[in-house]
Amino acid sequence: MSQALHTRGEVREHESMAAHLSWRAGGPARYWYKPADLSDLQHTLPLLPRPHLVVGLGSNLLVRDGGWPGSVIVLFDSLKQLDFGADGVVTVGCGLHCATLATRAARAGWGGATFFGGIPGTIGGALAMNAGAWGGETWQVVRRAAMLDTDGQLHWFAPEEFRVGYREVTPPLQDALFVAAELALTPGCDAAQQQAELKQMLAERRAKQPVGQPSCGSVFRNPPGQHAAALIEAAGLKGARRGGAEVSTKHANFIVNRHAASAADIEELLLYVQQRVQEHAGVELIPEVRIVGEAA
Repeated sequence: MSQALHTRGEVREHESMAAHLSWRAGGPARYWYKPADLSDLQHTLPLLPRPHLVVGLGSNLLVRDGGWPGSVIVLFDSLKQLDFGADGVVTVGCGLHCATLATRAARAGWGGATFFGGIPGTIGGALAMNAGAWGGETWQVVRRAAMLDTDGQLHWFAPEEFRVGYREVTPPLQDALFVAAELALTPGCDAAQQQAELKQMLAERRAKQPVGQPSCGSVFRNPPGQHAAALIEAAGLKGARRGGAEVSTKHANFIVNRHAASAADIEELLLYVQQRVQEHAGVELIPEVRIVGEAA
């Protein structure tokens, strides 16, 4: 297929998504494509069989065991631009790891990006869901965002052209994908202090979350005025299992892949947690994680 597409990127057929998702579970993609750069993506995108699924680090995503019937587009480590410009503007590619932005900004003495260190994904994913951590949210610092339409044309949009909410973003273009953003940060801060704050936050994250175990990050949104983890724990669900999937005993809003869990194991456990919390507390938990693809 790569010859037919005349792409400079990498194309694979029937690629297992378990290797590309942070849950280490998931069925095959009919086509898997990693662009060489933005120009290659612009050329290739209109030629890729639909439906398209954009993946960064593969956190916050579950592909069912039957797989994805179209094309998976992997931006991580392809679009990884990071330029500190004038007037506090940082230009970032959507394949850049959020933690890399946080680390590099702290080292350079630029404030306002520390919270990105707590987001286990890429800038593209953070833009798509208004990801946040430690009291900060992505769209609080967005100055402009760039998207590719299905014809591979590049468009820059101002924040007010998006409808942004808690862990959800509706863009002005349907079926378009994020490729870059300009962020408004604060240069001239004390680099040592920025790095110390980031180090402290990361230490707290390691202490409270099952870092190092395959998971998607937080599974459910926090209901207004409440914490999903507290509701799950109060329902007695820490340690609950379905197949190889388990509600983390360290943080109840994480489902971890303990032992060769299938995507079906994970989805079944997620639905069980929703049901039990509804019965116990009368609260409907809304997933943060996207569940896509076909059942086995």
